[in-house]
Amino acid sequence: MSVAMDRALMALSLDEDDKPFEMPDQPGFCSNEKNLLSIVGRVLNPECQRMSSLIWRMPRKWQKEGRCRGVALSEERFQFFFDSEHDLVDVLEKGVHTFNEWVIVIARWVEEPPDDYLQFIPLWVQISQIPINYYTEEALMALADMIGEVKVLVFDPSKPQSQPFIRAQVRFNVANPLRPAKVVTAKGGKSWTIKFDYERIQKRCFTCQRLNHEQRICPLEVKKRKEVALARRQAIEKELEHRSVVLSEGDPLFGVLREDQVGINLSTGRPKIAKEVMDEMRQYLSLSTAEDRVIREERVRKSVAEVEQVPMMQKMFLRLEAPPTISRDLNKGKGHVFNYEEERLSRGKGSSVSPNSEKLMASAIGAGMAMRLGPPLDAHSGSEDVRLGVNFLPLSEGSTVFSSGFSEHVASSGTLKKVYKRNRPPKSKRKQRKLVVLDADKGAGKQIMSGLKRKVETEDGELPVLARSKSLKVVPKEGPSNL
Repeated sequence: MSVAMDRALMALSLDEDDKPFEMPDQPGFCSNEKNLLSIVGRVLNPECQRMSSLIWRMPRKWQKEGRCRGVALSEERFQFFFDSEHDLVDVLEKGVHTFNEWVIVIARWVEEPPDDYLQFIPLWVQISQIPINYYTEEALMALADMIGEVKVLVFDPSKPQSQPFIRAQVRFNVANPLRPAKVVTAKGGKSWTIKFDYERIQKRCFTCQRLNHEQRICPLEVKKRKEVALARRQAIEKELEHRSVVLSEGDPLFGVLREDQVGINLSTGRPKIAKEVMDEMRQYLSLSTAEDRVIREERVRKSVAEVEQVPMMQKMFLRLEAPPTISRDLNKGKGHVFNYEEERLSRGKGSSVSPNSEKLMASAIGAGMAMRLGPPLDAHSGSEDVRLGVNFLPLSEGSTVFSSGFSEHVASSGTLKKVYKRNRPPKSKRKQRKLVVLDADKGAGKQIMSGLKRKVETEDGELPVLARSKSLKVVPKEGPSNL
């Protein structure tokens, strides 16, 4: 089997004639009859228009869902089959179609498409800022013809015009830019700017005004960015070429130190070796004789190489910069920091503390206790505080933080604010007062106590009567009483 395979591979030749396949001319191999009710289209910006989404979403956008189906022919071209002629014509008459806010080109299927197939769209243009003397059909046709072949011009000079523009439908080539304005000149040297607005156009490149790409990938923008980068690169190279050489041929350090060891450090902006150090090395080499010249050069070269190995020595001896100080104080630079732990430790170790500070601390602690506890309480007041729900916690020495055990409001003077509470039993436990009937002789003008009210009563016969009720009901010859 392997021998036959090897012979077949050796018999292959790139020069072998490959004859094209001839498609049979039979009705089953051709679908022209099905394509009669179909449209073909292409997307102008494939990067922003996904073909799979277009096939599913365009029928809903056309309001033909369930009456047409789409087929993806390639990454840029598609085809939609309709169930009726009416739906197909309705879609074509809507004018410009967009998907994902970018224009798509559609046309009815033809058996032999021309060279400019799917290259033009019917576009409505609004022409504004037209001079008064040029509102004629011929002038408007000439202005619209700058955009494309004019198909329809909406203009009637005998009727009122409420919009400040004239509409025209043109056959627009999608390879051309959408011209936003055009300068027009007339006889006598007069010129004016005509503006064009395009209906149903959503997205386009705002640099070149074309419909097939975004502004970030516009060839003009890419070319501009490349030119700016090239100019910047050339400026940097020119600056490097014209940068002054630190060690010239007449310098005593020429040949002793390398050019990369001197000059300015690009990362820090400071010289690698200070000018004073360079002058001292030049003086050291210039005072040498022919005999010890080589020895001094070797000393300078070796000392600089050794110092460059240690960053701190390079900072101190070559750049003459003061070494940084290392502080063990963790609170350095924070301002006044109250750290009572260190104070307690220092007291425990017997460190000297001024008596004035002790008194200040003691008075602060005493003031805090007074604010929390208030005046001394006796036994009754203590029970009242317990009844009022006041919780007291002992104040920790030196504490300056909030304590959650104290919840009573404190007045501005530092004393507790007393809350008055009436000590009265509930209504269910109160004793009702009984009605007391007084004697006949002693009852006149006395008060009778009841559980509800106290009223002044007198005796009228055998029963007690209110003093107010004994007034006359009717006054003779004066009408009824006001009471």
